[in-house]
Amino acid sequence: MPDSLEPHALQPYSLQQWLQHLESLHPVGIDMGLERVSEVAKRMGLLASPIAPRVITVAGTNGKGSTLAMIDSVARAHGWRVGTYTSPHLLRYNERVKIDGQEADDQLLVQGFEQVERARLQDSEISLTYFEAGTLCGLWCLVNAELDLAVLEVGLGGRLDAVNIVDADVAIVTTIAQDHANFLGTDLAQIGREKAGIFRPNRPAVLGSQTLPESVAECAQALTAATFSLGQQFTHQAMAGERSQWRWQGQYLDGQPIVIEELPDPGLPVDNAASALQSLVLAGLELEKSRVQAALGSVQLAGRLQWVGPWCLDVGHNPHAAEYVVRHLPSPPEGGRQWGLIGMLNDKDIDGVIQVLAARINDWVCVSLGGERGCQASELSQRIIAQGGRVHFRADSPQAGVDWLAQMLTPNDRVLATGSFFTVAALLARPLPTGAASLDGDGNEIR
Repeated sequence: MPDSLEPHALQPYSLQQWLQHLESLHPVGIDMGLERVSEVAKRMGLLASPIAPRVITVAGTNGKGSTLAMIDSVARAHGWRVGTYTSPHLLRYNERVKIDGQEADDQLLVQGFEQVERARLQDSEISLTYFEAGTLCGLWCLVNAELDLAVLEVGLGGRLDAVNIVDADVAIVTTIAQDHANFLGTDLAQIGREKAGIFRPNRPAVLGSQTLPESVAECAQALTAATFSLGQQFTHQAMAGERSQWRWQGQYLDGQPIVIEELPDPGLPVDNAASALQSLVLAGLELEKSRVQAALGSVQLAGRLQWVGPWCLDVGHNPHAAEYVVRHLPSPPEGGRQWGLIGMLNDKDIDGVIQVLAARINDWVCVSLGGERGCQASELSQRIIAQGGRVHFRADSPQAGVDWLAQMLTPNDRVLATGSFFTVAALLARPLPTGAASLDGDGNEIR
């Protein structure tokens, strides 16, 4: 792969070659700021007009993916043509861009990267990070898809994230917790201000948690953005006597109420489901009960409490996400053990995650993750043992951890595999031993 691609030489490169090329474009992997990416977007014509008739942007520490998945499912159930941009991916880069529920094919993404490269090299060359180039490619794909709605997931932070070059018609902040401390710090109020950077003047802001720092609402108010907060302008309640059914109450932009009852458990956080419905109402969608029921009853999101036989896969990688897993992880059948297979990155709150998970897990398998950020199994093991846990095996990869556990599991044992997108992706990329019967749990079951 040459150091720089001349415009006339763009066509022959495959998607994989483009992704390899993008990794070498910028001296650092994460470089917060909008100046460079905005200039390339202007050269591509992406900022000359809205990328879709309606745009919803989702930021937050946890819950972005599930909120976006439910927005997408409900909107498409009502006949809207929806395009989504998310990150990171689990198995294929194509997962990051979806049009009407289908992953973008290699040809479309290659065309998008060609457009990005031509614009990047036009006049004075502009250096882009892997994520910035991918975001521009994704936006180009959405612009050319003739959508009714585009839904964008912020990658990191909000204010300085590449996604924030697009003005959202409705912006959502799901949760605020500590993560990416090297870039966002540990002050929750400041993290909230960074996430709230996706809000726009006089456009609705949806606050999707009742525990957000006050700084998030303050940012919305400073922009005179109409604020819709969970527990105030919209709520959800379990329906008395109805197993797993719930009621949603929300508001139109003019304050008029809307209520939908008998909604199914989506297998994802109901706070996020409620936020998804509120954002769609603010985006102009007339919700129909039967369509909402069908959409929430069928939504799936890989890697979030996803059951494959006795294996529960969850990408949670900070204490806040681990707390949700602990609350919703069913106990194994009588006589069975709840194992934990964990692999994490060094820049995460490893001790905090272990402390939360230790409430449900005593028996552990630690796995090493590759790359500069990957934490070694030996380090994870020491941290778990320091908190009183039992480490039965240290593996040099997630796959090796699975191979060891496959020889140890009894029919009543269950395994939570967690700690990172990389951990879950490695397990999804291979067949998992499923000798035990599939567990009928609270999660997103894919069998």
